[in-house]
Amino acid sequence: MKNSATSSFGVSARIGHDSSKFYNSKLYENLYFDIKKGGKENPILEKNLNKIFCKSSENMSELPDNSVHLMLTSPPYNVSKDYDENLTLDEYLKLLKSVFKETKRVLVNGGRVCINIANIGRKPYIPLTMYVNQIMIELGFLMRGEIIWDKSASSGVSLAWGSFKSASNPVLRDTHEYILVFSKGDFKREKRDKLDSINKENFMEWSKSIWRFGAVSAKKVGHPAPFPIELPRRLIEFYSFENDIVLDPFIGSGTTALAAIDLKRNFVGYEINDEYVKLANSKIKNHKGLF
Repeated sequence: MKNSATSSFGVSARIGHDSSKFYNSKLYENLYFDIKKGGKENPILEKNLNKIFCKSSENMSELPDNSVHLMLTSPPYNVSKDYDENLTLDEYLKLLKSVFKETKRVLVNGGRVCINIANIGRKPYIPLTMYVNQIMIELGFLMRGEIIWDKSASSGVSLAWGSFKSASNPVLRDTHEYILVFSKGDFKREKRDKLDSINKENFMEWSKSIWRFGAVSAKKVGHPAPFPIELPRRLIEFYSFENDIVLDPFIGSGTTALAAIDLKRNFVGYEINDEYVKLANSKIKNHKGLF
């Protein structure tokens, strides 16, 4: 069977695909990627594994350098919800950059980052995804792509504010969020003796850039901005091996921890609100598997 290669008209299937023509084009000529291979992984003390720390993730002193395999999180959006601190945009971005810089320190080489975030506002629209991408690239992360989470199945039939049936001021109603995906140092992690847990059907479906599943009720979860367990479940299975360590620096009500437990991964979380830490620990203690 003939291997495929970059073509002016695309290819119907990719088999042993040679994309060197594309990556040698002028588009990539001045882009610098500091690819690093290998590197030692450091163990996390047993007492600090599968634990949520009630403190800011700007300083994750419990975690040594190069010790975490996957970071996934949904940062607070700073839109006056109960858990937000009403920061200016500059203060908010400075907080995120501080946390993501610390994330880079604790990630192993080839470790992945998945950031669930939405753009906000309308007067004007604030493209948080643009700012986060810029921060991550400035910190030296390698961008892998982005996933669009289509939440329309649970978005109901209400309308956004603005003019109705008029071009005067029609306002878009977001029924999607983004998951921005990065790596530290290298795009690839060596499998060695690691075990995958994902099946063929899920791998093929989740490798598409649009994921469709509903949101979850804030009242049901007990947190103002929860994400459904389906979100961390997919990211954990797609981007990590069994027994890997999953970090959530804004763990909130603990959904990431529940998904990690179900998928035979270890977790570490950070949360500044002690009530949410108590809620998350209670959910973990009583967890019987949600999928």
